[in-house]
Amino acid sequence: MTDRDAPAPVAAPAPVTILLVEDDEVIRRSVTMALERYGYRVMSAGDGLTGLELFREGRHDLLLLDVMLPGLDGIGLCRRIRETSMDPVLMMSARGDALEVVSGLEAGADDYVVKPVDTAVLVARIRSLLRRAVYAPAQADRARPERHRPDDRDSDHDRDPALLVFGDLTIDTAGLEVSLAGRPVALAPTELRLLLEFAAHPGTVLDRQALLRNVWDYGWDGDSRVVDLCVQRLRKKIGADRVETVRGFGYKLRR
Repeated sequence: MTDRDAPAPVAAPAPVTILLVEDDEVIRRSVTMALERYGYRVMSAGDGLTGLELFREGRHDLLLLDVMLPGLDGIGLCRRIRETSMDPVLMMSARGDALEVVSGLEAGADDYVVKPVDTAVLVARIRSLLRRAVYAPAQADRARPERHRPDDRDSDHDRDPALLVFGDLTIDTAGLEVSLAGRPVALAPTELRLLLEFAAHPGTVLDRQALLRNVWDYGWDGDSRVVDLCVQRLRKKIGADRVETVRGFGYKLRR
């Protein structure tokens, strides 16, 4: 076989890049080494302001932020990141203090872990967040409604099976775009996955554990606060009355 007949080389997939911001040098080194053993590329910073600079200078697939940081703490850093980016954010808390956890999630974090964290658990959470950031085709198939039965009088908008319409809320499950009253709504990956899960079962009450399994990919019981806080963030973006709380059971999307 000549060189001309040889198959073109296939480029290896680029490694996933994680920005780690942790002020404890020992923890920073150990987490970096552990993640690199799993094939991740890690960039690190020892304080919030340096982490913000690195975030602005490069492209990262996921951000791993400690809560307690000098200069700019992890919660403030997460808020700054959310001003311009919907990249997955995983917070690390030394104590798992309820106030820290809630503050981090309210700032826009997608999930959190408590230090010291087992490497296998950390990698599982990272993989889960990365899966949420990549659209799963099966989700689109589940989300497509059967209630649209277009006829000749329907508009082109109604004929598109990838469009879900709930009043002035429109969800394009193919293009992964959401609009409210014709205006685009920017959603973080977890918020989008949560909305798609609700839209796949309009009017049906979904309990928190089911949402943890289907949206957060938890194979074990997780902290239901991540669900509650993500629902709160979603309500702020699509309307407070769009997702209804059914006390003692869970949440449902109003038709």
